[in-house]
Amino acid sequence: MSELSTNLIHHPYRAPAGFDAVAPGVHKASTVIFPNVHALRTQEWVDKSGYTYGLHGTPTTFVLEERIATLEGGLHCVLAPSGLSAVSLVDMAFLRQGEELLIPDNAYGPNKSFASGELSAWGITHRFYDAQNPQDLADKIGPSTRLVWLEAPGSITLEYPDLPALVAVVRQANGQRAEGARAVITALDNTWGAGIAFDAFETGVDVSMQALTKYPSGGADVLMGSVVTRDEHLHRQVLMTHMRLGLGVSGNDTELVLRGLPSMALRYQAQDASTRALATWMQSQKGVSQVLHPALKGSPGHDTWLRDAKAAACLFSVVFDERFDATRVDAFCDSLRLFKLGWSWAGPISLCAPYDVSSMRKAPWPHKGGLVRFAVGLEAVADLQGDLTQALDRLNA
Repeated sequence: MSELSTNLIHHPYRAPAGFDAVAPGVHKASTVIFPNVHALRTQEWVDKSGYTYGLHGTPTTFVLEERIATLEGGLHCVLAPSGLSAVSLVDMAFLRQGEELLIPDNAYGPNKSFASGELSAWGITHRFYDAQNPQDLADKIGPSTRLVWLEAPGSITLEYPDLPALVAVVRQANGQRAEGARAVITALDNTWGAGIAFDAFETGVDVSMQALTKYPSGGADVLMGSVVTRDEHLHRQVLMTHMRLGLGVSGNDTELVLRGLPSMALRYQAQDASTRALATWMQSQKGVSQVLHPALKGSPGHDTWLRDAKAAACLFSVVFDERFDATRVDAFCDSLRLFKLGWSWAGPISLCAPYDVSSMRKAPWPHKGGLVRFAVGLEAVADLQGDLTQALDRLNA
């Protein structure tokens, strides 16, 4: 080889094996090089015994999948480009035309939007149930029901459901199915619990999904999701749908999540403590009607959280006095200095956002006052409390 360009592309040097470091290596690939034709034809990626193409995994993505499976207490993990893509992956892996999906009325909004948009167009029906009432779920499971989404706690309003009771309802329904009928599968959005607050699979769910964008990353700088299972058959269904959709994650994004995992438990604990302190303090503030947080007495599902969970995440919501209209609640949010306006949570910076809950739910929202969800970051509690104080003073002026 005499040409420089060829020499640089086909350079014979290979770094010696045996290098080890704290951070896993970052491998980026679309094309994977095979040593011979036999390997090209026979190498397998499904069981992680080999590599065939970048979409089907690299050493970096395999490492993250194994670590997320361990975090969740599962056996198999598949990575997706975002939390929402992980939700839609579960739906597409298990649902067929003519079947039905049941979703909590208080579930993550885009989960419901995917059902009303794409799934409905594909001939898959959906209905909403009250996650705080297992009997409502039991009443709505029918012969065509195939998938039941669970979420703990509910999105925005943070009601904590009785997950074991909801799973028991599904299992009882499966026991009464006609012979040969497809069983109902339970899938949990475990982004809030994150594998730390409780063990998803000990509740009996079949599938646990997370937005790795949140706690596993922790930096507010990456989008990723995961789908974890214990059952080999269910995993294979997810994996094959994942392959056919061409879903993949980049090596750089995988690196960011791997970097966040070692500090994840510490961050969760710190943000949990700060959130409880602020939520408790907010309960006594003028103009506040109710504070919603599973660890607070009086918050919906508190007793169930106390029984089943050992931690809480960084979220709490505040329902303001009904004398404050939406314009004044928006002005309260605008007056905050440390709490920034933005979506997502579990990053280093505190966030807030106002919501019109009544427009998001089928069931009537019992409160007339406006609601603001807070996501507590890693700032000092005293500074965050001071920021809330000055904003509340303006609101109440």
